Amino acid sequence: MTAQTIAAPARRRRGINLEKWGWVFMRASGVVLVVLIFGHLFINLMVGEGIHALDFAFIAGKFATPFWQWWDVVMLWLALIHGANGMRTIVNDYVSNRTARKTLQWALGLSAALLILLGTLVVFTFDPCLGVTESSTLWDMCQSQGN
Repeated sequence: MTAQTIAAPARRRRGINLEKWGWVFMRASGVVLVVLIFGHLFINLMVGEGIHALDFAFIAGKFATPFWQWWDVVMLWLALIHGANGMRTIVNDYVSNRTARKTLQWALGLSAALLILLGTLVVFTFDPCLGVTESSTLWDMCQSQGN
């Protein structure tokens, strides 16, 4: 073997290394998600009456405050982006056909974006009085609020 047969090392591309930032995001979002999810579970299952308090009124009360709206939206966004990025990594590792890989990556991106959009709309436009009739248990509460 001579020096002429050894290939020169590949040059590193200049610019942003998206794979590195995807790796960093997965670690950082994982830590933040652990805090958000355990906080969510603790408040919903341990505080007050615990699991027996979970009903429509409990959720309506949580979504009436901006703090819990943002808590749930941040948790939703991080979980969906974290999951989609993990699935993208799996597709990159195991799908060898370039067309199939690109198709699956686009499908992952579009489905994550759609779920993020719908989830965010649900959290910020939630109206517990929408569609309430006189026979509903929420009728008095909605009438007192002027809805």
